[in-house]
Amino acid sequence: MLYRKFTSFIERFLKTESHKILLVNGARQVGKSYLIRYVGSRLFTNFVEINLKEDKEGARIFADVHSVDDFYLQLGVMAGMHLGTFEDTLVFLDEIQSYPHLMTILKFLNEDGKYRYIASGSELGVALSRTPSVPLGSIAIEQMYPLDFEEFLLAMGCGQSTINGVREHFIKKKPLNDALHNYMLRQFKLYLIVGGMPDAVNKFIDTRNIVVVRNIQQDIYDLYKIDASQYDNENKLVIRKIYDMVPSNMENKKKRIVVKNIERTSSHKQFSDYADEFEYLINSGVVLSVQSISNPKFPLKESESKNLLKLYLSDVGILTNILYKTNINAILGEENSVNLGSVYESVVAQELHAHGFDLHYYDNKKHGEVDYLIDDYTSLSILPIEVKSGKDYKIHSALDYFLSTAEYHVNNAIVFSNERDVFKENGVDYMPIYYVMFLKENNNEELIIPEIILPQEVE
Repeated sequence: MLYRKFTSFIERFLKTESHKILLVNGARQVGKSYLIRYVGSRLFTNFVEINLKEDKEGARIFADVHSVDDFYLQLGVMAGMHLGTFEDTLVFLDEIQSYPHLMTILKFLNEDGKYRYIASGSELGVALSRTPSVPLGSIAIEQMYPLDFEEFLLAMGCGQSTINGVREHFIKKKPLNDALHNYMLRQFKLYLIVGGMPDAVNKFIDTRNIVVVRNIQQDIYDLYKIDASQYDNENKLVIRKIYDMVPSNMENKKKRIVVKNIERTSSHKQFSDYADEFEYLINSGVVLSVQSISNPKFPLKESESKNLLKLYLSDVGILTNILYKTNINAILGEENSVNLGSVYESVVAQELHAHGFDLHYYDNKKHGEVDYLIDDYTSLSILPIEVKSGKDYKIHSALDYFLSTAEYHVNNAIVFSNERDVFKENGVDYMPIYYVMFLKENNNEELIIPEIILPQEVE
């Protein structure tokens, strides 16, 4: 079984958080159902799984459920002898977005306390945005992603002790030795090919056959387009067009979706005309959005532009399949014959997003763009990040301008590249590309504020 960090989160939630229902959101094929099934069947004597997407397409047993009693009646029909008590029974509602009305009764199921519940959905983000009566106080929503690079390393047989050693070098801002650097860089480039979809990773481990892996990636890509068509019949062609434009757009200088190219009509359309279609792709988890910032300040959320965004595919393996098919030498070759800048940008977006960061980029008409801006909550400032795949990694005029602009209050930046050396120059930390796996949003388990004591009265 592949190691997934999310496994421990599910376990901890089910053991400690008995007053809320966990909703796991994430794109299809990222492993949500498998992990929930694995954890649930280990922690509970009775584990009941109901796939609501299959129900909607078949028997429609839960289609007319609008109360707790209705739900229990149909649950009893399906589960029968597999139902016990709150302590020993977990009911897993898979693909719950298929019946949005069921999300409105989760609160009452939770309050009734008859069984424990967990739910997941591949388009849960879309359903939540369109279901105003969701009881947010009764549920906890968590996002699941494809394997990140650290999880991929573990799957490839790299030991946790080795990863911990590399992490120490990152923290101390020291380079690895040549042998370990070459190993990590080769594994990173392999990750660009295989990606993080569990089926693709497992198949690669079993066969090492990249043709089979590419077939899996293509199937997933096609599945995402089919899902879009099924979910929104009226706008399905536009959604599919935008989704198809994402990989080809990687080679454009701006890497943004140009609105006029979506339908190529004579009518003058703006971004707002396609807001729902963009939201569908983003909320369903099949693309990652990076918002434009022209006047950066902490926190970045306050100054982002909703109408200027870049889209990246949620899995780098799917991207490289579309771009290069089975020509792996384009990526693994020592002397790359193609520019991998867009691929490197995509995988960094994937890593940062999986590690809790909201994604932004700096956009200045005169001075150019900086690939990524993230909030640095420790210093209450902004951390700019540039991603370089070639030898000219020290050339970054937009980043230089960004650092030299006093009103931005930015004193530090990171440039990731293929180079082994780790050093600081003119406010820029230069690091090897694989160190990106250690950038994580501050997420303390506990942050206790001491009690404020009333001072004694002065006589």
